Formats: sequence, structure tokens, C-alpha cells
Amino acid sequence: MSSTENVEDPGPGSTPTEVPPFRFVHRVPVRFRDLDLGGHAHHSQVFMYIEEARWAYWEDVAGRKGVEAVDYIMAEARIRWRARILYPDTLAVGVRVDSVGRKHFEMVYEVRSGEGSLLAQAWTTQVMFDYEAGASMAVPAELRDRLEGWEGRPLPRRRQSGERG
Repeated sequence: MSSTENVEDPGPGSTPTEVPPFRFVHRVPVRFRDLDLGGHAHHSQVFMYIEEARWAYWEDVAGRKGVEAVDYIMAEARIRWRARILYPDTLAVGVRVDSVGRKHFEMVYEVRSGEGSLLAQAWTTQVMFDYEAGASMAVPAELRDRLEGWEGRPLPRRRQSGERG
């Protein structure tokens, strides 16, 4: 269900060097159970769509397979809704890592309709976590190398201010 197609449109005046493309795209179906009384997907469902895409990225790009390989914990999540998510549809969720700090990494997402309309944008911060020790841990050098290799660029320690829009 995942692919490396780019569905991001950086917009007028932007270039790919200003806004890195989404090399990783995961397809997520809008399910009938996702709908609320307004006839569109409930606002909370975007969290589920990006979670499914984040997990696919983590398996495919980070090389972490299986639940026991989860080595981060969610620290922050933010969503900006752009349009209603309707049923039926299969969404294209673009995922990329934008920065990697000493113990955390930040991800950016775009949720687009099957026809390519921008429906939502999201940002999350994950902290590397040793579940056995019950404590945060440093981002392994091997992981940083894998993420930078996939993203095709050195990843800054922190996202540039104002990038969240």
C-alpha cells in the first residue's frame, strides 16, 4: 500500500528545495465507520490516517518491523484541516521526517484525496524511548543515517521556525 510517488504541490513561488517532496506515500481507505453526523470523516480520524502512514514509513524506511520494534513515543501532534474528508475515497498520506534531534525526530504529513485535493496537514514530534528502561534515549546514528539516506538530505536538528505555517 505504500509507494514513493510524490503527491505534494509546493504551491506558487515554492521550489522543491524550499519544501522537500513527500517521497513516501501511504494509501489509506476512508471507511464507512469513519463518518460522523456531518457525513464526512470525524475530525479525530486524521490522527488514525497519519498513524497508519507513520507506521508504514517506520517499517519501510526506518526498517523497524513488528510492534516490538517501536522505539519511540509520541510527544506532540498538530493537525490543520483543509477540507472535508468524504466517503468513499482512498487517501494518499505523504510522510517525511523534517528534523532529527538528539532524542527526538519531527515528521510532516499531507493527507490528499484520491483526486489530489489537499484535505489536511499534520506535524508530530516523537521521542526515542526505551520501553524496558522506561526512559528516553538518544536517536541511534544508524537510524539518523537511514532517515537522511531516504530523505536525500542532511536533516536539521530542529525544523526552521515558521515552517508549520
